Amino acid sequence: AAPGPRSYTTLRDEAVKLFNSLQQLELERDPVPLMQGVLQTCLDLPPLVDEIYCQLVKQTTEPPAPGGPGDLHYWQLLTCMSCTFLPSPTVLRFLRFHLDRHSRSPTSEMAKYACFIREALGKTKGRECVPSLEEILVLMRRQEMVCTVHCPGAPACSVAISSHTTAEESPSVAFVSPQVARELVSRLGLSQSPNLFALYEQSRRREQPVGRATLLADVLTRFE
Repeated sequence: AAPGPRSYTTLRDEAVKLFNSLQQLELERDPVPLMQGVLQTCLDLPPLVDEIYCQLVKQTTEPPAPGGPGDLHYWQLLTCMSCTFLPSPTVLRFLRFHLDRHSRSPTSEMAKYACFIREALGKTKGRECVPSLEEILVLMRRQEMVCTVHCPGAPACSVAISSHTTAEESPSVAFVSPQVARELVSRLGLSQSPNLFALYEQSRRREQPVGRATLLADVLTRFE
């Protein structure tokens, strides 16, 4: 289940707890729940976002075992952070310098994460929810999520989305006409239709249209 409401102590104490979580991350065989917990704390306590970014920059600078499991987990958490929160301008400049330094060896795995993170930071605007467990898993592999859109009178369609895809940009919505949207509308035989098409989220209790600026990744987290 997605993280529920939490009780917190002082920012200083929570910063120490997060640091301990990062240390534990090096040894975790399944780091996803721990990563989601760190992200949830940052969402609930925004002043700690810069703190975590700085700690992750430190942990990914000259690690004792470059490219090892611990180093990899830090880069993966940094990837999730970049798709969820923007740091303050000062920390962002420092972070970009750190990423540029690691991008100089384009064939290395860490360089690929650095390039992915730098691109994500240019798109991230803030999230309502932390990434779902599924989203964290795909971000760890620098991939997109595949979600299922159920269309009235037609089979369900699988579409790929990123952490930054809004309902307006979604392949399942024809408010705009990107290539993938045109393809899906064509698949449904609606190419000549003058209508607009909206995306809805449906649960047991309610059905409501998804706002055009809503991040679809947040919708998926709510379902998780």
